[in-house]
Amino acid sequence: MTALLALGTSLLWGLADFGGGLLTRRFPALTVVVVSQTVAVLVLGTVVLSTGAFDEAGPRLWYAVAAGVVGPVAMLAFYRALALGPMGVVSPLGSLGVVVPVGVGLLLGDRPGLLQFAGIAVAVLGVVLAGGPELRGAPVQRQAVLLTLVAAFGFGAVMALISEASTTVTGLFLALFVQRVTNVAVGGAALWVSVRRGGRALPEDGGGLRAIAASLPALAFVGLADVAANGTYALAAQRGPVTVAAVLASLYPVVTALAARGVLKERLRAVQAAGAGLALVGTVLLATG
Repeated sequence: MTALLALGTSLLWGLADFGGGLLTRRFPALTVVVVSQTVAVLVLGTVVLSTGAFDEAGPRLWYAVAAGVVGPVAMLAFYRALALGPMGVVSPLGSLGVVVPVGVGLLLGDRPGLLQFAGIAVAVLGVVLAGGPELRGAPVQRQAVLLTLVAAFGFGAVMALISEASTTVTGLFLALFVQRVTNVAVGGAALWVSVRRGGRALPEDGGGLRAIAASLPALAFVGLADVAANGTYALAAQRGPVTVAAVLASLYPVVTALAARGVLKERLRAVQAAGAGLALVGTVLLATG
């Protein structure tokens, strides 16, 4: 069950990243974050009210608040790093955030077997290669590397924090709601500051709020897929070894690359195809170990 939930997390995160990437071609990244997460807040708020999840409020929700603060910061650092490029270096480095939850799992007592350790190594290598790293000395700004490492640590920290935010399913609904409310507050503040400094919140090609309304189904999908991924990961981490759940959940770059291949007809580079293959091998080792 842990493996299935974690692989579901990868599928959801990969599709959310793919959809978010398409949307940021037209809308500012902060606008995509704020609108998609606002939709998630409305849906989760309804779920929390209908399940009576507010009764499970407790100190653990501070983990959800922390995840809600760290998430937008990590995302903004990642987008900034992608702007500085090259993307072929930034994207694979960003996936190294898996080290955080794996490290936490080991500190908490997880002891994978030899076969699972091999699966972790193979899967992480596959994820890095699936990002299509530049292997021929592409110039990289030091700031881009630092921002990418900040983003990677942030992504990994969110995984570790959200898995500690609840112990029950209804408590998880409440934790995800609190996380998303915090996401919207932090992202909204950042968007306001950006606009005050001359940035934009709406697409340059016109359309204004009508453009956002027309794209609302896609924005909703991104926000809800991201929420669902956080939920399935939390369940996976609670039901099995965190080390296994974290690595399998971090295979989402493979899903994003395959979605780009299937929908946009982008050709996978040889290194990406090799990475996808290694990720699959690592998955099998983890699941059978």
